[in-house]
Amino acid sequence: MIRIFSQYVSVKSLLLAVLEGILMAAALVGGVKLRFWGDPAAFEAYTAWPDFALQAFVIVLILQACFYYNDLYDLTAVRGRSDQVLRVGQSLGAACLILGLIYFLAPGLLIGRGIFFITILIIPPSVLVARVAMESAWHATAPPVPTVILGAGQLGLTVARELAQRDDLNMKLLGFVDSSSSSEPPGDRLFGHQVLGTTPNLQEIVRSHGVSRIIVAVDDRRGSLPIEELARLRLQGIHVEDAHTALAALTGRVWLNAVYPSWFVFSDGFRRSRLTDALKRAADLLLGLVGLVLALPLMILVAIAVRLDSRGPILYRQVRVGRKGVCFELLKFRSMRTDAEEENGAQWAQENDPRATRLGRWLRPFRLDELPQFVNVIRGQMSFVGPRPERPIFVDRLRSRIPFYDERHSVRPGLTGWAQIQFPYGASVEDAIRKLEYDLFYLQNLSVAFDCAIVFQTVRIVLFGRGAR
Repeated sequence: MIRIFSQYVSVKSLLLAVLEGILMAAALVGGVKLRFWGDPAAFEAYTAWPDFALQAFVIVLILQACFYYNDLYDLTAVRGRSDQVLRVGQSLGAACLILGLIYFLAPGLLIGRGIFFITILIIPPSVLVARVAMESAWHATAPPVPTVILGAGQLGLTVARELAQRDDLNMKLLGFVDSSSSSEPPGDRLFGHQVLGTTPNLQEIVRSHGVSRIIVAVDDRRGSLPIEELARLRLQGIHVEDAHTALAALTGRVWLNAVYPSWFVFSDGFRRSRLTDALKRAADLLLGLVGLVLALPLMILVAIAVRLDSRGPILYRQVRVGRKGVCFELLKFRSMRTDAEEENGAQWAQENDPRATRLGRWLRPFRLDELPQFVNVIRGQMSFVGPRPERPIFVDRLRSRIPFYDERHSVRPGLTGWAQIQFPYGASVEDAIRKLEYDLFYLQNLSVAFDCAIVFQTVRIVLFGRGAR
């Protein structure tokens, strides 16, 4: 188990992606070998560097992207062999369509003479056999990491619940250690796990159960945190981790009801440099210009459809709060009735919003109503990736009720963002708190690489029409 952008990532998933990439490349070489069986000269000529390497790279890249978008590398999403077979078939079908389009636009990348067909026949059994083999090898060579939670209160239970949802991680929760000062073990069970003992017995618990990881989830640390024992165990090679950091790594959000203000001071991340800001702005300008040019034909069609669908303006301009609290006009294709707020005033957008027009109910899940915001990005009012901008009336309401809410205004708001792809709807104060937790996690890990990962995931949401905001 490793961390990428401060999140726990399954080593098994990464190894699976690398292994399957190698298998796909090997299948291509095998396809050439079968096509030119008995003709070594033709085989060497066809696999000459660098043309064949570029062709193979494109095919492997598209195949693995389709595997990723079909959740084949999300080990919590794939259930059973039949589900794997179905997803592999769907991924190969999608890859063939995408590669067909690429070959039409760039004929030089085409790998022909029957090789592609042979490769596509080789890949499915190779991938499925490799997955079965890796599953067996993983269980034999990578035993789960024995883990205990120090703290049997609400925070400890929260960590246990989140761990239970991440069975892709190689962690085995042995139980809890009560943080009380009593030397007598309670003997109770919490969330299906045994309370192994109390704080005075921590050293013995670690030794007798072979513990390799301790997650410290003590609700009230005043006088109840065994600093000396934890330091001694840390020096012995036991991994000791704070519950707040563990929760962020497990869920991709900062739990506001669990962290202390000091956590923001001493935790890793929240670093920002002029170079990062400059690179981010340059990427925004480039992506904004390219996106506007590429989306222009589609935007014309959407504009015509909006005009024909209902009465009212094509573009909807709405004041939003941007960086440093400066307001700006956000541009959208109108997806709601012109009288949407006449009766009840300003309201949060919601799933299956009754105020949406017939066309709007189709535009919103695919985010097509937000295409004009490329202009906001080019103007510098928005970034391609960042917290979603809110209306001033909601900001005034939320900043008085939610701690650290104004921190999301320390960067430019985004066309897409970590909160949008993780928690797409926000129709209440509770939802706003949840989205802020994701925004704070984004601010903690802000980087150009993280932005690229968010854009990559946004493409999946747009393609499959998941969410609307």
